[in-house]
Amino acid sequence: MRFTRSAAAAAIAVLPAAYAQTSTSCNPTEKTCPDDTGLDTTYYSVDFTTGSSSLASWSAASATNITFGDKGAEFTISETGEAPTISSDFYFLFGRLSVTMQAAPGTGIVSSVVLESDDLDEIDWEWLGGDTTQVETNFFGKGNTSTYDRATYATVSTPQSTMHTYTVDWTSERIEWIVDGTTVRTLEATDSSTNGGNNYPQTPMQIKLGSWCGGCSGEAEGTIEWAGGETTFDDAPYVMYVEKLELTNYNPADKYKYGDETGDWESIELINSTSTATATGSAKITATPSTATTAPTSSLSVSAVKQTDAAVSTTTVASSESASASESSSSSSGTAGSSASSGASSSNGTTGYSGNSNPTATGSSTDSSSTYTGAATANHVAVRGSLLSVAAAALFIL
Repeated sequence: MRFTRSAAAAAIAVLPAAYAQTSTSCNPTEKTCPDDTGLDTTYYSVDFTTGSSSLASWSAASATNITFGDKGAEFTISETGEAPTISSDFYFLFGRLSVTMQAAPGTGIVSSVVLESDDLDEIDWEWLGGDTTQVETNFFGKGNTSTYDRATYATVSTPQSTMHTYTVDWTSERIEWIVDGTTVRTLEATDSSTNGGNNYPQTPMQIKLGSWCGGCSGEAEGTIEWAGGETTFDDAPYVMYVEKLELTNYNPADKYKYGDETGDWESIELINSTSTATATGSAKITATPSTATTAPTSSLSVSAVKQTDAAVSTTTVASSESASASESSSSSSGTAGSSASSGASSSNGTTGYSGNSNPTATGSSTDSSSTYTGAATANHVAVRGSLLSVAAAALFIL
């Protein structure tokens, strides 16, 4: 893929809009913010083939309509303006996240798995619907867009028609992007692209899954060119499927507290019901899957990002089991025990989940496949990496 200087200029022109769409209501590097709701288990999993109950502990963006089938959660784009996106109601600090999924086809259609923090640290996977041979990896630190050369491309076979497992293994020292068990990129915290580690992602992250139309009319010229060209809907709908998600959490906690405004991982405090500890930057967790409760519902800091939230699913599973952890106040001590967290009720056929148009509303997921009828307009929430990658791709001449 090759880009002209005019395409690069157009790409840069869209950056302010992209940045505004993911700016948080409270940036901990600028002022004191509410604590982030944490994940207090070392292991969390969700099987999206079980239906709408799997959306417990997830929030839907405005106008998002998620349906379910044999391949799991279905993120469908049928027309201009649709951008189905869900975000976890919890954060985690360092861990190993695996998502088994199939990207959406269609020229200009972008599928994404994004990790993003309150101070705009970010780790990305992105797929272009017209590119059947590769996936993009990217990262950002503290919203810094001063350079656009961080994206790399890894070979993957037919991601729009084949399920693959995409993994991010993230510690304070390095990030690994892994496809079907094979590491395709390693970023060291000391790499020159991290600006001496200042722009290395290192603060508690939410998980965001979604797709959007980069080739639709109304997008900037550079965005359309980066996305692969103009989108037509002759072959719509364009569906991204997510089968399952697994997370090993290296720093289980009820809440994560920024101890100062540096945005450094060493300043993050792990708050539990009976203790406060400091974070460990290494992968020292042994996760033991078992049945347990769903992850916690959203905190003030989660629900405050109102431009990306439409409704909070409050579905619960039938059984519950308390999670336990053993931690000391040392930053390198101990191994935490855990229990699995999984949405696990069964459903027959195809079911649906619709985002509520009221960003402050709390509603349960539904087993109907009805189409969302709210007045809110979908936009590119949760995918700043997608839009910022326009500039990354445009200035990185292949």
